[in-house]
Amino acid sequence: MLRRGRTQARRVKTIAEALAETIALFSPLASEDVAIEGALGRFLVDDVRAHVEVPPFDASLVDGYAVRAAAITVGTTLPVVGESRAGAAMPGALAAAAVMRVFTGAPVPEGADAVVMQEVVVREGGGARFEREVRVGAAIRRRGSDVALDGLLLPAGHTIDAGAIALLAGDGRPRARVHACPRVAIVTTGDELLAPGEPLRPGAIYDSNGSMLRALVETAGGGVTAIERARDDLGDTVRACERALVAADVVITAGGVSVGDHDLVHDALAALGVERRLWKVRMKPGKPLAVGVKDGVPVIGLPGNPVSAWVGFEVFVRPGLRRMLGDPRPYRRVVDVTLGASVRCSPDRTELARARLDAGLAWPMAKQGSSALASVASVDALLVLPEREGELAAGERVRAMLLDGRGSAQPPFA
Repeated sequence: MLRRGRTQARRVKTIAEALAETIALFSPLASEDVAIEGALGRFLVDDVRAHVEVPPFDASLVDGYAVRAAAITVGTTLPVVGESRAGAAMPGALAAAAVMRVFTGAPVPEGADAVVMQEVVVREGGGARFEREVRVGAAIRRRGSDVALDGLLLPAGHTIDAGAIALLAGDGRPRARVHACPRVAIVTTGDELLAPGEPLRPGAIYDSNGSMLRALVETAGGGVTAIERARDDLGDTVRACERALVAADVVITAGGVSVGDHDLVHDALAALGVERRLWKVRMKPGKPLAVGVKDGVPVIGLPGNPVSAWVGFEVFVRPGLRRMLGDPRPYRRVVDVTLGASVRCSPDRTELARARLDAGLAWPMAKQGSSALASVASVDALLVLPEREGELAAGERVRAMLLDGRGSAQPPFA
């Protein structure tokens, strides 16, 4: 078996206890500079302060005429002298008793203190007649009004989304310093496993866990360095796990962590010097979850049943990967929902039941077994069902871990 760490207790951990011990093994990765086009979804390491003011000059908000507001009264006609358009050279100062044609986004000339939109101006030859008075500052976007020089552009921990990329590009920054992307190696185990596309032989099944875990890792923001498939042979399992440990910041195994004769992952990891931190969690599905570490690399042993592996990833692995990315809100959000149908609880474990959210209600999936893979294809939430006998009836309130893209700084289990 894996070597016992000092922190391991003999009793089965609650989900909250297991998550606290597991998340402590994950730390934000070192920083790296990447092109902003490749930084989408990553997290800033440091505060970013503005190199330039935005806008870098007083700019017109409309197509119209730059004026001195004090010179404009109802019926005033003034000569139009020059023009200012975006991308051209800065205009000269506005002459006294004159106006300048100006276009949206263009610099407002020195001396002008308002812009009048062209729709309310009447052109008369080389002049412009104004039919209403003008207030100072009208239709001008002041220099530095959006971003002041050396002002905070984006705080550390901010997600690089499309808006952040726009701000960075607008500040003249082609690159951003972000936390590195966690490298993840996946090991699936079992003589019965075949790669998708291979001819299906009697007694064999296709390896859904490998493809599923790759998708989950990538959706969480990680990168998969390798997917190993180990036979039910200790030597083969040791070699697969050894290659995974060398290649990754995190190792995920699927299968082989229970107590059967062919469950060899414990022995394989022990042979490689992985220190076990916990084994078994008081949750359903996914009780036989194993967590260990070697040389700072977390090793998460997920059960082989695909639903158990999926739930175990969502609860224990995803927040760890998000933490490695520098996400200040690495956990899924938990909210209270109303059941649309009854659901049976487990008397000795917290059950995480798959559910869809529709019309303001949570609808538990009809099949909740740990091998019912179809039940994870269109799930919106995991219902957190308390340890108790019997059912929760339709209309009752229950906590739900949402599977949307919004995160939380607070762990989802109390």
